[in-house]
Formats: sequence, structure tokens, C-alpha cells
Amino acid sequence: MRTQVAIIGAGPAGLLLGQLLHKAGIDNIIVERQTADYVLGRIRAGVLEQVTMDLLKRAGVDARAIEEGLPHEGIELLFKGARHRIDMHGLTDGKQVTVYGQTEVTRDLMAARDAEGLTTIYSAASVSLHDFDTAKPRVRYEKDGTTHEIECDFIAGCDGYHGVSRASVPSQSIHTYEKIYPFGWLGVLADVPPVSHELIYANTSRGFALCSMRSATRSRYYVQVPTEERVENWSDDAFWNELRLRLDPEARERLVTGPSLEKSIAPLRSFVAEPMRFGSLFLAGDAAHIVPPTGAKGLNLATADVGYLSRAFEIFYAEKSASALDRYSDLCLRRVWKAERFSWWFTSLMHRFPETGEFGQKIQEAELDYLVNSRAASTSLAENYVGLPLEDF
Repeated sequence: MRTQVAIIGAGPAGLLLGQLLHKAGIDNIIVERQTADYVLGRIRAGVLEQVTMDLLKRAGVDARAIEEGLPHEGIELLFKGARHRIDMHGLTDGKQVTVYGQTEVTRDLMAARDAEGLTTIYSAASVSLHDFDTAKPRVRYEKDGTTHEIECDFIAGCDGYHGVSRASVPSQSIHTYEKIYPFGWLGVLADVPPVSHELIYANTSRGFALCSMRSATRSRYYVQVPTEERVENWSDDAFWNELRLRLDPEARERLVTGPSLEKSIAPLRSFVAEPMRFGSLFLAGDAAHIVPPTGAKGLNLATADVGYLSRAFEIFYAEKSASALDRYSDLCLRRVWKAERFSWWFTSLMHRFPETGEFGQKIQEAELDYLVNSRAASTSLAENYVGLPLEDF
């Protein structure tokens, strides 16, 4: 097979890149090691920045997100038993975020790709990348007992933290930075109405909690737990009881509980790989960086990478110029490190750290008190939360 861009990974980053390239007349093939049902079964985040919504519009797949998504103009910070609203809309000249599940984004992109008759190879085994240090890279994989090869101009590695793309880069050519946090998030998804129409981020002496949602009838809740905690130790009743203890009296009263649809523990880490380009191979999304979910940046960083990469490919094929491709890694990493800083700061502010004790709790509460009562500090939080615009090449 022959294509212009071979995309590794059929998550939202790979699917969005494929759709944007197709709109620009650039041929692409997606190779995914899992089945389509497996990809759709992943439970992930659901807070979309305006940049992500704009890219979905460019790709022609924003209709359902607009119709069913929940626009949010603020968030609430809970500490010392009381909630304080951050008016993102008012502090950022009218910007907002949209709550719309990543699973639904993936579903919309899959449907669009199927409607266009574009090639996506699922259940591809033994995927390997070859000659990406040359102008003639190749992707090899096995399917139904037969080895296949794709010749291409470029490879886009959108296959996540554990994927083959970053692992294919020689160790001497890549530098990684990582921070592991001493806790995780125990999350529950349930078909119950949200406790509040906006997200509640809670800092308590018992640990962090987050009240989020996927729709007006489906909620996503999290509580901070030690890294070594096991999900099997938590019944639904135990989770709901612990969440109640981390909420203010009003939210506690409004909380509707029900059986969990999904329950899992996600470890928290910060991770960046530099650079994000290696010859004809370009990394995007979780293949290049991971952020703690506190700031809702993971999916949005991935779509921003794809926004830059699709535009760089458009310029290359339209103008026969590699200048944008040459700037891809630097532009992405500027945005990535800003998001890493914000996610690290917000995580550090909202969570209970084992080593800081009561003193650390008091320091966090003092900073939160300053944050909600200072317009400048609130604006900084709001600007980072709604997301920074993409730079031009």
C-alpha cells in the first residue's frame, strides 16, 4: 500500500488528524492495534477547550458536540467547606469550555471516517516503523496471519503513551521528563444527574475530590486515593460515602447516587518527550506528553498537536515547503510545557500530599483564599483553564 501520511493510532488524535488531512486533500491510512469496539470502550475526559471545538468544526464533526455538549462558563473551587466560583467567561472576554465525552468525540470521528470510506486498519498486530530517518518511511503490520507494508511520505505517531511510535525512536535521540505523583484518582461513572451544573474541584483535609459530568443525566466523580490503593477495595457505597465527606453541605444534600457503570483508579503523572519530530516521524498527543487530569488538558493538548501537524502537512503539500514541519516540535512544546506547568500547579494546589501534613493544608487554603479573592489570580486560572490559542506558523 502507498499513502501520503500513515497515522499510527485510532484514538481521537489519530482520527482527528486523518479527518483534517482528508479535508485538505491529503491521503492517509490509520493503523490501530486494537479493535474499534475497544477504542470506543475507553473511558476518558470530557472537557473541550474552544481550540478543540474549532478543530472539530474544521473537520466537519462538531454538530453533535454543539447540540449535546454542555457549555460551561465557570468552575467552582471548594475549600474550608465553602464553594467559590471562578467566572471564566467574564475573566477571559467571553471564552468557555464544552463538556462532551471523549468517547463521543471518538464516535463522531469514526462515523465521519466511515462515511468518507477512508481506510482504517483495526486489530493490526506487530506494528513496526521503519526508515523514518529517510524520505521513504514504511509501516509494517500483521493482519489475519499476513504481513503488510505501507509506504508513505510521513508517519504520525498518535498511539499513546504505551504505543510503538515513541518506543521506535533510538534512546540517544530523545529526552524524557517525568514526575510521578504519590496518589491516584478513584473514578466512578454513573447514570445520575450531576450534583452541580458546573465542575466542583474540592480541596479537603481528606484529600481531593472532583464532581464532573458527561451529560445532564450521566455524572463522573473522583476522589484522591493513595497510589497503592486497589479498586476492588471500594464498593459503590464506600465511594459515595467518601465523596459526601469531601463535599460542602449543599452539595452533599443534592448528591444523587446510583450503581457505577465504570470504576477505576488512574495514577497521576507528568511526562514530556523532546523533541516531537524524528525525521519523517512526528509524535502527537499522549505519545509525546502526559498531564495530570486536574487541569483537563490531556485531550486538548493532543488536538492542539494535531492542529499544528495537519496545518504543517497542508503547507508542505500545497507550497512544497518544509518550513512548518521544521517548526512543529518547537511550537507544540511551547504549548505543552505551559499546560504541564498549569496542570502541575493546579494538582499541587488541590491535592493532599502525604509529606506536607497540616502545614501544607493551611498553605493550600491560604493560596486558594488569595486565588478566589484576587481578580488577577482568578484571571490567570481562567485563562489557562479555557486554553491558549494556537500560534501561527
